Amino acid sequence: MNELPVEEFRERAARIETEVGKVIVGQTDVVRHVLVSILAGGHVLLEGVPGLGKTMLIRTLAQALDLKFSRIQFTPDLMPADILGTEILSDQDGRRDFRFRPGPIFANLVLADEINRATPKTQSALLEAMQESSVSVAEQTHQLEEPFFVLATQNPLEMEGTYPLPEAQLDRFFFKVNVSLPGVHEMVEIFDRTTGKETPAATPVASGADIVQMRELAREVPIASHVREYIAMLVLATHPENPQATPLVKKYVRYGASPRGGQALVLGAKVTALLAGRYNVAFEDILQIAPAALRHRLILNFDGLAEGIRPEDVIGELVAESKVS
Repeated sequence: MNELPVEEFRERAARIETEVGKVIVGQTDVVRHVLVSILAGGHVLLEGVPGLGKTMLIRTLAQALDLKFSRIQFTPDLMPADILGTEILSDQDGRRDFRFRPGPIFANLVLADEINRATPKTQSALLEAMQESSVSVAEQTHQLEEPFFVLATQNPLEMEGTYPLPEAQLDRFFFKVNVSLPGVHEMVEIFDRTTGKETPAATPVASGADIVQMRELAREVPIASHVREYIAMLVLATHPENPQATPLVKKYVRYGASPRGGQALVLGAKVTALLAGRYNVAFEDILQIAPAALRHRLILNFDGLAEGIRPEDVIGELVAESKVS
């Protein structure tokens, strides 16, 4: 049994959010969803047009969490070896042998910046690392140090020079979080913070060991059987062939969410419950994170894409028509 009290869990999380807030203006929902994902042990995909502070948010989190940070700028000519590392020929004492030189993936928090600007071959190099926390190079498997998180940013696919992420890779992301434009007052605050004499910075308030301890406590949070059944029903209802599928699902969805979507809902709801000071999962915890957990796992058909249907529209209908008792 984890000896970390629930109140200490909340205090640590609050300190992290406070430090991030010293640098990032607004975006409280974005910060909360990223923090929930990290405390659940998952990876995050942030989507938004350039210049909204996605990279700054991730860099600030690394400072507040005192984790080994690595940034990879994805470009069309980036190769898998540039991410994972490679075998190099070493000459020592007259003997030549191959030695593995680790790539930037060997860090605690990896920023995959503009991940959809690289080719699918390079994007797929992250799959093993994200799923198994290991890297295989030249028939050797190298374990990554825990905790390990990939926080990726991507631009909307309508922008030039982008490649859609493979469905299998999208499914590895715990949450997909949309980053929107700030309002007028937030924009003014951004100007004040970034154009003045001093630039704000976050200070470390938690360590990697703290994150691991918090993650272990989150997994111990109980969840009632009827709540688990509700999550299973919600996931299955995203499939158009399911009898409980809603009209939007049947008309516009090609493929629904996988069991990983249900896992994300369970773990994310457990963390959300702890952040609210409760040691049990409620339906409201599930509803708070449902869009972030499911939006990237719904594959729309041609009609849905042509008519501009958003995954959020489908999820909203699912939640509205689901019976919470």
